[in-house]
Amino acid sequence: MTVTETVKDALGVGGGETKPLATREEMSEARLPIQYRDSCANLLIPLNRCRFETYYLPWKCEDERHSYEKCQYDEFKKRVAKMDEIRAAKGGERSN
Repeated sequence: MTVTETVKDALGVGGGETKPLATREEMSEARLPIQYRDSCANLLIPLNRCRFETYYLPWKCEDERHSYEKCQYDEFKKRVAKMDEIRAAKGGERSN
């Protein structure tokens, strides 16, 4: 762990924190499509509520949108790292 990661974790702004995930009931009540019911759904529910309440104005709900998009990007990076790990285990061969 680097010094920067240690400081971020101490301040609570690092990537190590885990937020409670939305339950199936919460996602169902929020009427989230199935393809959006992932680990970032707990951020999408308040974003969609904010969008609805502010008539989808693009300059509103910026904080919620940014946090949701960052979560999606972090999940993408995790998937890429996992695929690189699998590919390295296969000796660099592609699966397709």
